[in-house]
This record gives sequence, structure tokens and C-alpha cells, in this order.
Amino acid sequence: MPWAVGQPKMAALEEEFTLSTGVLGAGPDGFLGVEQSDKADQFLVTDSGRTVVLYKVSDQKPLGSWSVKQGQTITCPAVCNFQTGEYIVVHDHKVLRIWNNEDVNLDKVFKATLSAEVHRIHSVQKTEPLVLFRRGAVRGLEALLAEPQQTIEAVIPDEEVIKWSEFFMVFKQPVLIFITEKHGDYFAYVQLCKSHSLSKYTLLLGKEEKCVKPNFTARVDGKFISLVSLSSDGCIYETLIPIYSSDTEKNHRLIRALMLKAVVSDAARNGTALTILDQDHVAVLGPPLPASKECLSVWNIKFQTLQTSKELPQGTSGQLWYHGEILFMLHGKCLTVIPYKCEVSSLAGALGKLKHTQESDTHSMPHFVDWETCSGYDLGSYSAEQSRTLRRKKSETNLQAEVPGSKQLLSIIKNDSEKHIEVELRKFLAKSTPDFHTVIGDVVAGLLGRCKAEPSFYPRNCLTQLIQTHVLSYSLCPGLMEIALEHTDVQMLQLCLQQFPDIPESTTCACLKLFLSDTIQDEKKEIKEQTEIVQNGFSPEDNSCSKDDQQLSKKPGDAAKETISFPVTSCPVAPKRAALLNAVLHSAYSEAFLLPHLKDIPAKHITLFLQYLYFLYLKCSGNATMTLPGISPPTLSQIMDWICLLLDANFTVVLMIPEAKRLLLNLYKFVKSQISVYSELNKIEVSFRELQKLNQDKSGRGLYSIEVLELF
Repeated sequence: MPWAVGQPKMAALEEEFTLSTGVLGAGPDGFLGVEQSDKADQFLVTDSGRTVVLYKVSDQKPLGSWSVKQGQTITCPAVCNFQTGEYIVVHDHKVLRIWNNEDVNLDKVFKATLSAEVHRIHSVQKTEPLVLFRRGAVRGLEALLAEPQQTIEAVIPDEEVIKWSEFFMVFKQPVLIFITEKHGDYFAYVQLCKSHSLSKYTLLLGKEEKCVKPNFTARVDGKFISLVSLSSDGCIYETLIPIYSSDTEKNHRLIRALMLKAVVSDAARNGTALTILDQDHVAVLGPPLPASKECLSVWNIKFQTLQTSKELPQGTSGQLWYHGEILFMLHGKCLTVIPYKCEVSSLAGALGKLKHTQESDTHSMPHFVDWETCSGYDLGSYSAEQSRTLRRKKSETNLQAEVPGSKQLLSIIKNDSEKHIEVELRKFLAKSTPDFHTVIGDVVAGLLGRCKAEPSFYPRNCLTQLIQTHVLSYSLCPGLMEIALEHTDVQMLQLCLQQFPDIPESTTCACLKLFLSDTIQDEKKEIKEQTEIVQNGFSPEDNSCSKDDQQLSKKPGDAAKETISFPVTSCPVAPKRAALLNAVLHSAYSEAFLLPHLKDIPAKHITLFLQYLYFLYLKCSGNATMTLPGISPPTLSQIMDWICLLLDANFTVVLMIPEAKRLLLNLYKFVKSQISVYSELNKIEVSFRELQKLNQDKSGRGLYSIEVLELF
């Protein structure tokens, strides 16, 4: 079913309940699966040992239970054959069993021993079940039962392992997709069962997936399969995979695009999962913050907002199933059922939920300054939803035998002028090409290859157009930022920092070094004329800072009533440089990998950056909401983290610079005053606790009373 574009809906998680698990045993890896039976309210639950249980969810009780013999192990989830109403399971990888509700003992039901190991059996309405073997071969159940010992061919190489699979009906055509992994690389196979057509695609995931496996879910999106993955960086990505390929022999490359940012903590390595609920919502399992407990969260894809969440204090195994408006998950050692409802709602409602559950900066989309028409921060880039809509419009067009103009474009890139390439690329991007994601990687590689071969060739506009498609990443085109650094193209680097989620710390520091050393024309003049412009999102009046904002009282009770003055009243850099530095502040990093590279930045540039961060800190700390005005401003947390990083990496060097002495003293005094303020707040907190204790005893009070409480 395609992703619908219609009236917005509000998602809600209803009260959960636990199914009786007396006959089930959740192993270390949880359950094997939860599958729909031929009755809407009944589900097959397979544990990781010997048992299959049929549950009626509305009654919260089991209707039947079947187990294999001691010493045998069920190796894939039981499913229902919707054509016959029978149940199917595989134990010990090769032994297939078929039974119905009247059967009691699995050892006495139909048995077929197969010639190859089974990975999974898939079953959906209106077609026979499909058996997916470990080496990638697929058989219909009836054909397999007719000759159980038939030879099963190997479809995937020996070292590839199937990690995930799903089965769909597309225009009455059974379609199976499965994902394999080999040495950290991931591949997608699409099997058209009626035509026996098999297509293979290389998934270009981030390099962080080399060590931590991503979670996958999928749905049919027109003539594409929308593969949605929860990455180890805590973000959700989408990859559009063509169902019908014109060239099944070729291994195409597919690029993923960011769908939702930072839905779970990037420190979470286990216990994460996701599933698609409907056209606008996904459910995510995992801790939203590093120190928080695991949660089940529902996110609105269209509005990029958190709709609802439910904390899971007993933890989870990272398993999540969704069938017919019911979510199943392992909470602690129990199988928990959470009904899910989605009603028509307003945009205000969708956004309002986020206001109370998330920090304001968590899902803000980066914006890009148009250097040609704006000296401030007024122009934004595509939002994630706009990008997704754009890609979807491209995807829903009629497929053709071959991508129109793709080969011609690659030929043009090799030989023609920069201007001609730009014109042809614009035409190509405007076309509704179904293999757009596949071809664009080759286009970027072609442009970068010619840049290296011809130093004078630098198709800046072409590269900018490709970045703004929102489908590129650093791992796909690592040479792009390298070439931009060689040409000191700060605008291109800013755009890359905003769009690429997987930039190495060394490249981030190289950008920072360039931004701090690059002389932006008339910067001093711009700073001098700040009273006539809006700078970094701050108005001239706001820039001047009132005396109250620049002074903090020392510890209360001091007779001298001295004040500490903070002289930074204007931004030490021009708006354009500030926009570049803000892009760095928003970039993702690992402290251990970033610190060594920060030590290579000259001391005078470190001082300038510290001055800018100090200016932002004063602005942010003076704002009651703890955020800065303007488009995509850095948060207080980001500012503090970078101040600490810079001082950790360069404190000894900065200490020796005369120009930095005053700044360090101001930072010291500011921190000291903050400690004093927090100390007083702690004292007040103690008083409030005593008040709370006094107020707890409500016995003997009437409906109305007047009380006098004294604090000493």
C-alpha cells in the first residue's frame, strides 16, 4: 500500500497487558516470532525453544499449545497457511511440520524432511506460503511438499548471511525481499515469485554499520519497496528499492536518505527495533537518551515529531511485532501487548505532543545560508518531509526499460564543458527516473573522478545540486569534501556538514580549521556595522546586551555587593563565518576521535572560536528557554560541550596566549558565579523538601483551612 498523503493523524498507545506465558520460554534472544493466524484476533507465538502457542488476544488467554520433542529445537517462527487454515513450523532447520487446531502432538502430525536448511517461512493472505532457504533459494510450499528432497540451489555467496526478510503482495504478484550481510556490507535481494526474477542491490549504509547491525522494516511504496532502517547513530533512514528491475544481472547501488533524526540514543547497541505502523507513523523501541530507560515511541514521519511514548522499566530484548493495530514486544520476560490507535488530528496536535516530550533542539532540521542573496540566516533547506515527498513523486512514475539519459549523462561528464554538464544534470534531476538512487552515485563518482584528473575542473554548481537531493552521504562520496577543502569552498562544506550524518572527525576538524582561518571579505567592516544588520539571528538591540544580562551578583550576603562584568557584548565574527561555525557545532562526533585533531588547530584560531562560543553562551544563558533566537541556532548543551572540548585539547597552549588570558578569566568568573547561584538554589531546594514533608499530613483538615508555615 503506497504511502498516502492525506489528512494528518494522531497516534496513541493504549493500556498494555501481558499474555500468559506459563507455557512459553523466552530465551536469551527473546521469542522467534509473533504471526497472525487466519482469525483476526488470534496470533501464533513461537518461543526460542520447543513451543508454539495460539493466543486469543481479546480474551488474553491461550487457545492451544504445541511442542516438539525434547532434544528438538524450533528454528523459525510458526506461520499460518491462510489458504488452508493450517499451521507450519520448521525444527532443527530441515524438518517441516504441518498441523491444525485439532492436533495435540506435533510428533504425530505431517512431517517433511527437506534437503537444505530453512531460514524462514513467509505467509500472507491470498497466496500460498513461501519457504526461504538459508542460501537464498525460494520455493512455494506446494511445490516443496510435492518433492521435499529436491535439490535446493545456492543463490547467495557462501559468506553472505541472511539478516532479515519480508513478503508482500504487489498487484497480485508475490514479492520477497531479503537483506544479507558480508563482512559489514549489506545487500538487498528482490525475488518476483511468479516470474522467478531475482535482482540484487548493494545498500550503501554508513560506515558505523560495519560493527553494529541495523534494524530493518519495509512496506510497499508504489512500484518500490520502502526499506526503513534504524541505524546505530540513532537515526532512521529510508532506501527505495525498485521492485521491477530492467537489468537483473547488474548489482546496483542504493543510497539511503535520512527520514528521522536521533530517535534513540546512539549509545544503544542492543534492545532497539522499529516497525512501520501506517503511512505517517513508525514505532521505535529503544532508549531516547543515553541515561534514560528503554521506551516504546511512536513518531510522526510527516511532521518529524514524537507522538507518544511508553517507558519500559523492565527492559526489552529489542523485538517488536505489529499486526492489525496491535504491537507485541518482550518486556522483561513477558510478552506484552499494546493496542495502537491512529485518529485524524491537526498539525498543531502533532507538534504539541513534541513540545512536552522532547528538547526543542532534538529534531530541528539544519538550514543553509544563501550566500548570494542573504547575509543572515533567513533561507532554509528542504525539510526531511519535503525531501521524502520529492523522492516519492519521483518513485511513483512509470518505470521504463532503462534510465533515460543516465548513460549519456555519464558520457557528457567525461568530456564536455562544465556549463554543458550543469545544464544536462539539471534536466536529468528533473526527470521522473525510477533508478534515480542507483544512478546518482555513479554521477557523483564521475564528477569527482574528473576533478582529480583535471585540477582546473571544479563543477561547483553540479555538486551542489547533487548534495541538495538529500540522498548522498560522506561514505558514498568521501572525495567530495576533500575536493571542497582543496578549493576552500566554504559554502559547499557548510552544506555537506548539514546534510551528511557520517562525516569523520578529521574532516570536521579540517572544515573548522578552514572556517577559522579563511578570510571572509570585509568581515571587519561587517562586524563594525553590526548595528545595521541582523547577525547570527540576533537583532542589534539584542546584541548590545543590557547591564542586567552582563552582570551576575556574587554570593548573596557579601557586604561589598560586587558584580562581575562580562565584556563580550557583540559577536566576534561576521554573520557568514558564524553560520559556518554553527554548522560545525551541529555536526556529530566522538570525543575520543575529535580531541587529537583539535590539537592541530592554531592557538589564535582556538581563541577566536572560544570567544564566539563564549558570546553564544552568554546569549543562551540569558534566555529563559535556554535556546538562541534565529534559524537552527546551537543549543546550550552543544556550546558547553565544544567549550570543554577546546579547553581539554588546548588548555596549556591557550594559557600562554596573552589575548586569551582575559577570556579565560571571564570564563572562570562566570563558572564561579554559576556555582554560587546553584549553591543557593540547593539551599532553597532543602527548604521546599521540608515544606513538602509538612504538607504531606492532611489528616484532620477540613475542606478549607489556613496554615502558617515558618522556615528557619
